[in-house]
Amino acid sequence: MKDKEQYYDQLLNIHTAGVQKIFNSSSHYHRYEPTPYSALELLFNEYPLKEGDSVIDFGCGKGRLNFLIHHMFNASVAGIEMNKTFYQEAMDNLSSYYKINKIPLEKIRFIRCLAEEYPISSADNVFYFFNPFSVQIFMKVINHILLSVEETPRGITLILYFASDDYIFYLENDTAFQLKQEVRLPDLYESVPYERFLIYTLND
Repeated sequence: MKDKEQYYDQLLNIHTAGVQKIFNSSSHYHRYEPTPYSALELLFNEYPLKEGDSVIDFGCGKGRLNFLIHHMFNASVAGIEMNKTFYQEAMDNLSSYYKINKIPLEKIRFIRCLAEEYPISSADNVFYFFNPFSVQIFMKVINHILLSVEETPRGITLILYFASDDYIFYLENDTAFQLKQEVRLPDLYESVPYERFLIYTLND
């Protein structure tokens, strides 16, 4: 596991590994933890993205997911991060990544704001959540996504890792999102059932 963490960070010329020691003052926002590269490998082998996708990563931290998605699929990715320290580290990683990948600046962006304050773009169609905040914040974000779809109809994908029961209950009982696919982490799921990705779609 550690070797894979180091391998991808070196490949992408970024620094995202290590324990995250910064905690948020609000109980609504959970401690940041990067999704393991091994888990992301499995996810994207099972559910590849498209170059035309516009991905939003809520609680992006240092930007690991953003850089890996661009590297694998050349898709556009925006990371939403409220924490000043993590945001700056993501921007530092962007400078490092740009040194080896001369990409258009709009391909990878980082925005420092609260998740519920991010204005959903009519191009945004894939949203990633690693249990970053309370279900109350999650509901606000999903409502913004749904309002955006009303204004600009399009297919939407939600990718949830380690999803809380509250997230699942809300999506399946109060929205039109449908569970399309489950990707389990084979070495971990049997002992920890939350070790999986849930992929929900709307208008797919």
